[in-house]
Amino acid sequence: MNYILPLLSVLLGYAIALGIKPKDKQNLKLLLAFSGSFLLSLTVMHLLPDVYIHQLEGSLNTGVYIMMGILFQIILEFFSKGAEHGHVHGHDKITQMPWLLFISLCIHALLEGFPVAHHHNLAYGIAIHHLPIAIILTTFFLNAQLNKTALMLFMLTFALMTPLGTLLSDSLPILNQYYSQITAVVIGILFHIASTIIFESSEGHKFNIAKISMIILGIVLACIV
Repeated sequence: MNYILPLLSVLLGYAIALGIKPKDKQNLKLLLAFSGSFLLSLTVMHLLPDVYIHQLEGSLNTGVYIMMGILFQIILEFFSKGAEHGHVHGHDKITQMPWLLFISLCIHALLEGFPVAHHHNLAYGIAIHHLPIAIILTTFFLNAQLNKTALMLFMLTFALMTPLGTLLSDSLPILNQYYSQITAVVIGILFHIASTIIFESSEGHKFNIAKISMIILGIVLACIV
């Protein structure tokens, strides 16, 4: 399930965007709010305590690695324009593969997969996080008239990145030696992504009852898993 869930969520989002072509942005924003809340709660309740428990004597403070993750994600978003949290706009026609966006998203998704090998429930959080992102990205590229083959390869590669990160974490002993440091960086990435999703999914950063309900639901489910 560690490999299958993140993979299938992107492919499902791609299929939904191609087949159903959802036009109700409000429902997508509610799904984004839920995914951000669920992912943030999993990070706080499971990943964060774990890295502090396994912090090595004499190593750089875990908080420094978390801040490095936040900074690294900000740098990635300079190139991806915030696509990791569904922040894609524009109506111009795209004539070629947007390589900076593609590479930034792939790096983000790859890093997300590293802690999954040790925290299996994170696979659910990433899967829920990637589903609305895949729908939004596919819809955006369809509207921008990106070549269908390029779009399919883009989404398939994006879908494979998180399972690849988990596989590398499982297979390479050297990554396990730096598990706490890598996970702390990923925590910073997830902190930034999840908090941005929660606020950006509201018009004018205003919260309504539906949004608050989805956020609470995400927290409750994260407590259960």
